[in-house]
Amino acid sequence: MAENSRRRPRTPADHWGVLAAALIMAAAGWFGLYQLVNVQIPAAGPRWLFFVLLHLAVTGTVLPIVRYFNVRLTPVSQPLPSGGVIVRQSIWIGLFAVTCAWLRMPRALTPAIAFFIGLAFLVVEVFIRMREIAFERESR
Repeated sequence: MAENSRRRPRTPADHWGVLAAALIMAAAGWFGLYQLVNVQIPAAGPRWLFFVLLHLAVTGTVLPIVRYFNVRLTPVSQPLPSGGVIVRQSIWIGLFAVTCAWLRMPRALTPAIAFFIGLAFLVVEVFIRMREIAFERESR
């Protein structure tokens, strides 16, 4: 009985919407990338479309994984992060993938550069999340 009291309530409605959006984003992004790579000749316009589709595909793909980690790592006594927080964290990962792909084109990407770009995104997200949590505690 004590174990049931420590269980988290059912999945919030905004999380279901986020997961549905993730499915649509991932499907559209990966299908678009497949079509772009197999049909289009390399040029400047499709190159930017490649980055947009890559961002869409990576963000949609990692969104359920980010949600899983947020649900698993949030203490039971704390409320779950909103769907907006989960989407924002997934967008950071998509932006990291696009930045690495963009730097890879002129062969400027090194492991150190990738590490520090990822670290910068992580630090920004931690500060944003700390500010949100402090604001939520203040408003209670």
